[in-house]
Amino acid sequence: MKVFIDGKFHEKEDAKVSVFDHGLLYGDGVFEGIRAYNGRVFRLDEHLKRLEESAKAIFLSVPMSLKKIEEALLESLRINELKDAYIRLVVTRGIGDLGLDMRKCKKNASVIIIADKIELYPPSFYEKGLELITSSIRQRTPDQLSPAIKSLNYLPNIMARAEAVRAGAQEAILLNQQGYVSECTGDNIFYVSSGRLYTPPVYAGILNGVTRSAVIELARNSLKLEVEEKLFTVHELYRADEAFVTGTGAEVVAAVKIDGHLIGGGVPGPITKKLTQTFQEYARSSGTPIYEEVKVR
Repeated sequence: MKVFIDGKFHEKEDAKVSVFDHGLLYGDGVFEGIRAYNGRVFRLDEHLKRLEESAKAIFLSVPMSLKKIEEALLESLRINELKDAYIRLVVTRGIGDLGLDMRKCKKNASVIIIADKIELYPPSFYEKGLELITSSIRQRTPDQLSPAIKSLNYLPNIMARAEAVRAGAQEAILLNQQGYVSECTGDNIFYVSSGRLYTPPVYAGILNGVTRSAVIELARNSLKLEVEEKLFTVHELYRADEAFVTGTGAEVVAAVKIDGHLIGGGVPGPITKKLTQTFQEYARSSGTPIYEEVKVR
């Protein structure tokens, strides 16, 4: 594997950053997780735009244009001979000192691109579904650090996921400060009731996921389903006919048990299955080509 760091490719073993990089010392930076399917990068423009917005929100000047980042990302896939991949795009504040002052980071921010395979959940979970719990950790409010910023500060998410693991579950739901469902530790969440889809709105304190947006579009346009973004409590999830989560790593996967409550019949429901299939077909037939000619399987 070769990793892109600040304009150069390095072997995996030699891909290093300084111990004085503020991304390491303070989680001072932003990132995107991006997928490639069948020789195409899924919704690359949306990911790059969100990266730019996140960087602006924390006063981080990205040293490369979005076009140059796109070229480097595609070259990362080519040099690693990948057609189906997970890409981690990271921008850190760069090298500074041991203080918090970002002005001490004299050099440019660092741009890192890692292209590799990923299997967030084994195939059995896509067939049987996930178990979720409600975390005791609350979502940060927009007047703190906005959940819309995809920053390197992921410790609350990590701790909430640890709660899930200790409880024997695969994912955890974060409530916002008012007690409404916001999102999961690494995914957005939906539920189905009477043939209609519901998901928390952006103002509930969520990251507006790229996969989330794609699923909403596919549900409305391809499956002709009604989708409503609204505030709801975890108790509405308990009563749901179906529930599922969406994310770059997870794609679309059913949630069949939440806090011990079986959702529907405790198996992936028909709408979730159809959305999973529709999303997979769409993702594998659209996106930015990695190579000049993309052969459809």
